[in-house]
Amino acid sequence: MSKSAEQQTQVYESTFSFLNALKDNNNRDWFNAHKETFQKEQSLIEGFAQALLEKLSAHEVLETPSGKKSLYRIYRDTRFSADKTPYKTHWSGSFKRATRYRRGGYYFQIEPGNSFIAGGFWGPVPADLKLIRDDIAFDDAPLRKIISSPSFVANFETLRGEQLKTAPKGFDQDHAAIDLLRYKQFLLQRRFTDKEVLADSFLTEASLTFQAMRPFFDYMSEVLTSDSNGL
Repeated sequence: MSKSAEQQTQVYESTFSFLNALKDNNNRDWFNAHKETFQKEQSLIEGFAQALLEKLSAHEVLETPSGKKSLYRIYRDTRFSADKTPYKTHWSGSFKRATRYRRGGYYFQIEPGNSFIAGGFWGPVPADLKLIRDDIAFDDAPLRKIISSPSFVANFETLRGEQLKTAPKGFDQDHAAIDLLRYKQFLLQRRFTDKEVLADSFLTEASLTFQAMRPFFDYMSEVLTSDSNGL
């Protein structure tokens, strides 16, 4: 089978080779001299992202129209950063769930030594964060059941995200669920080795990892879209 025919199902070693070379030569002169290689590798990643989108769409309703549209630009915004290197040394993309009743987002990153599948709530607005905390304070059992399930632990180990050092405003420091109430972000992440990313099975594993997020997303969606009457 030709490389072009296979490109819809896997990540290639050439992708890692390009990213490693870019990391060692992160400047515009080198990048412009290797623009053709970049375009070829980007096309392969677009193909993988499209295949991942199709796999995910088999068990999820999404707004993201194509794998190409899911990808973030490789060009860094350096305006407010001390790091002025012009290019990212990874490829990444995200898929958005459809309608306001499906909350949470899916993310993937391909980078030598730092590849992962992730999802969750990176920066909940204050109103959403209050809804989540109020629900946890009322009854933390549903969330604890999800994050302690064998599937969750096997894929993500634990709930991740930035946390307050003290109790959030309006909640008692001695609350039984204070460990969950301190979260400011609610993130799920599963890391993959380079060998795992380059394996034929990675596309399937990535899709299954996204699928394992669903109980958590469904819980959060219910919390964030129910009205004061629980409807």
